[in-house]
Amino acid sequence: MTPTPTQESAQEHDRIEGIAAPIPIANLDTDQIMPKQFLRGIDKAGLAQGLLWDLRFHGDGSPREDFVLNRGAYAGTRILVADANFGCGSSREHAVWGLQQYGIEAVIAPSFGEIFYSNAMNNRLLAVMLPEADVQALLGLAASPAFEASPLRLEIDVRRLEVRSPLGTHGFTLSPRHRAMFLEGLDLIGASLAHRAAIDAFAQRHWAAQPWTRDVARRTKARLDGLA
Repeated sequence: MTPTPTQESAQEHDRIEGIAAPIPIANLDTDQIMPKQFLRGIDKAGLAQGLLWDLRFHGDGSPREDFVLNRGAYAGTRILVADANFGCGSSREHAVWGLQQYGIEAVIAPSFGEIFYSNAMNNRLLAVMLPEADVQALLGLAASPAFEASPLRLEIDVRRLEVRSPLGTHGFTLSPRHRAMFLEGLDLIGASLAHRAAIDAFAQRHWAAQPWTRDVARRTKARLDGLA
């Protein structure tokens, strides 16, 4: 996870607005969101290619023309409207990174896999939970003929905790910590570094009381290197 603290005002982080693509598949797990063959790198690079690979492509690598993200009108999709238990399965954080690299900034669903939800929120991929009936209504609306040529667009207001759609306004909840992170433009590391002075002070007190614990890994490695 890369820290993304910023000096921008909270106003620049308070909403996500754009094309919303429907993914009406319940229990879409992280193995499908980011298949295992794309986990070979030692960094986050290149994960957009693997996003929803088996849904986006045939076995020979050619695009599935009927899949929503392969339609020209959905280029630049920023929001997914998904079915229940989105992101269940393994704990791979690559599923979140791949969504973000593809340009997805928020996923709306009735529920999420617990680990995926934590990974998403800690990386500033907004996971919005709405009631099942509201999500099904949005999925139906997005798939309706009225939005074939010009896809559904949604606005998510993090400050007011509202999703705005042609169907009206849908309220949602976030923990105070996650809401503050979004408004301040911080991921989990950035939020932690906001307390750097307190962290440093704690470390100094700890090392003063237990000096043998300071730099123990470095000193152990140096000793083993000497023995070698």
